[in-house]
Amino acid sequence: MKIKYGTRGSKLALHQTRHAISVAKSCMPECEFEEVIIKTLGDQVTNMPLFKIGGQGLFIKEIEQALLDGRIDIAVHSLKDMPHAMSAGLSILATGCREDARDCFVSTRYESFMSMPADAVIGTSSLRRRSQLSHLRRDLQFSDFRGNLDSRLKKLEEGEVDAIILAAAGLHRFGWQQQIRHYFTIEEMTPPAGQGIIAIQCRSEDVARLTPVFSTFADQVAAARAEAERAFLEVLQGGCSTPMAVHAEIVGDELKLLSFVGSANGTEIIRNFHLGKVTQAVELGRTAGEEMLAAGAAKLIGVKNE
Repeated sequence: MKIKYGTRGSKLALHQTRHAISVAKSCMPECEFEEVIIKTLGDQVTNMPLFKIGGQGLFIKEIEQALLDGRIDIAVHSLKDMPHAMSAGLSILATGCREDARDCFVSTRYESFMSMPADAVIGTSSLRRRSQLSHLRRDLQFSDFRGNLDSRLKKLEEGEVDAIILAAAGLHRFGWQQQIRHYFTIEEMTPPAGQGIIAIQCRSEDVARLTPVFSTFADQVAAARAEAERAFLEVLQGGCSTPMAVHAEIVGDELKLLSFVGSANGTEIIRNFHLGKVTQAVELGRTAGEEMLAAGAAKLIGVKNE
């Protein structure tokens, strides 16, 4: 069997994609895999924050189209890049390769986020991060800051900003943990749905045929996390232009769901906590989303509560 897989071309995307494919190969060494690099809108437009570009799926739409056109057989994504609604005819085949879901503080000047002086500049264009950071401290400045992991670290070293906030997963996957000054707790800085998880996507009609290929890659904990977190997203209809976050932690057969919605400037926030069984993952995610809307989240993220 020959399988063409689509991926973004950034260094991190290629690194994690090739790792996912290597896991699949260990299960099905007789399969032949061919890599197809696809440039997405999010990769092409790098001079403005994602929330100003508008729309959802900025890092996956072109790859999804390649799936629908038959140019590739599977796509490998960071799950956090996938909006709750996929293109019709496509499905998530498997989720796995979990890494640390936390955000982390990286700086060449300061030991920690709280030790930064007033008016220090943090490089991040994420409204989710800005909202939560602003809630923790009102006296900091933000600079729109995009680019791949290498370029952001280089800009930091060149002094463009005093610190940057990154997903720990990317640094861990490269073995660059030494760059991390400290980790935010999930309660301080709740990550976006799917952070630290890799997803394999395919045409819905091919799920049964391809499932055995990714049986080694598939991770039950990642799947339960994805179900709960994406159910929350579906209720709130949120994307990169909304300061919202959700994270599921699983211990044994219990699932703890932490969720966050806030104003862009962090003056208003809503945090929620739900505990239930792993088998209730979707139900817990939906309940968390509905309670967020009932608590006033709609006005903070611009969603109609009907």
